[in-house]
Amino acid sequence: MAGLLSLVIPVYNEADSLEPLVAEIDESLRAAGLEYEIVFVDDGSSDGSFAVMQRLAAPRGDIRIVKLRRNFGKAAALSHGFAECRGDYVVTMDGDRQDDPAEIPRLIAPLDDGYDLVSGWKQSRQDPLNKTLPSRLFNWTVRRTTGIPLHDFNCGLKSYRREVVDTIYVYGEQHRYIPVVAAQAGFRVTEEKVSHRRRTAGRSKYGWQRYLRGYLDLMTVLFLGRYQHRPQHLFGGIGTLLILIGILVELYLTVDKLIFGHPIGQRPLLLLGALAIIVGVQLLSLGLIGELIANSRARGGPDQAQVARIVEGGTAALVLEAGAANLGSTTPAAGTSVPAAAAADSVTAAAGSVPAAAEGAPAGAAPGVTDRQ
Repeated sequence: MAGLLSLVIPVYNEADSLEPLVAEIDESLRAAGLEYEIVFVDDGSSDGSFAVMQRLAAPRGDIRIVKLRRNFGKAAALSHGFAECRGDYVVTMDGDRQDDPAEIPRLIAPLDDGYDLVSGWKQSRQDPLNKTLPSRLFNWTVRRTTGIPLHDFNCGLKSYRREVVDTIYVYGEQHRYIPVVAAQAGFRVTEEKVSHRRRTAGRSKYGWQRYLRGYLDLMTVLFLGRYQHRPQHLFGGIGTLLILIGILVELYLTVDKLIFGHPIGQRPLLLLGALAIIVGVQLLSLGLIGELIANSRARGGPDQAQVARIVEGGTAALVLEAGAANLGSTTPAAGTSVPAAAAADSVTAAAGSVPAAAEGAPAGAAPGVTDRQ
């Protein structure tokens, strides 16, 4: 890996863990020969964590601190850390020392193979059953509903390419779904097995409430990923179905009244049909309002975050000419045809093949091609 590596570490009341954590990071990353910076985000700590971070940052220039005014949550802390970090690659990890810094070199290796985000998969998790069992159910649910085959969405140890953290935006408590948000944005996501350690200081900051909030956040992420640009497909589809059901119910009751003479004024089915039509019209209207909002956003131009790269045309002929000139005696005489395979060989001889680009990996562009990212 070439370039700077940024470690973004959100911290909330982890004063006793910070010094040994930095010592482990220094030992592991210096042994791997990596150039790195550490970005601490103090998420409203009240146990003196900020003073410890200041003491660690004072004698060195590769530690930076972002102090938030109060505890805004992990998603906000990560967002501020992403905004302040300067690395080409970014690694996030928790400040409680349960993530092992020795795993970082192995975690960033798949980024060189063309992946954009690598999520850790904790092995032999060192947590009590009241955390591990709900976590397994949570991961199974997210895996089934999103179709992303990861085993540990909520692992704090993750590595990213710079363009990922510049593109995605998480808020509330959506940090659990960063791999989902990244995959919805078109980035390549994978996972890597990592070790997990027992907490040696402090206490867990999570309670049972996070599972209810996690379910609601999952609904939000799924909705934004699938219907952000076409809300009428969801609201209008459900609304139209309810309207049709209501109309069929009312038609049935009309026939029952006019042809068979049965009274319908006191039948609950009459109210049910009317209610279905009213709710359907409301959902259809809500979808149209959503489309108005989406249309106003679309008028600002296409979403540049959807573009991976732009390759300018008009230079392939120059590459072909250069290849023909370099081939010397193998260049055919004027007026003779050049088979397509020979022309392709000429380009390959002049510019060299780029298998990584052909496979979709974010390797450099071939010579003679202007590549803007």
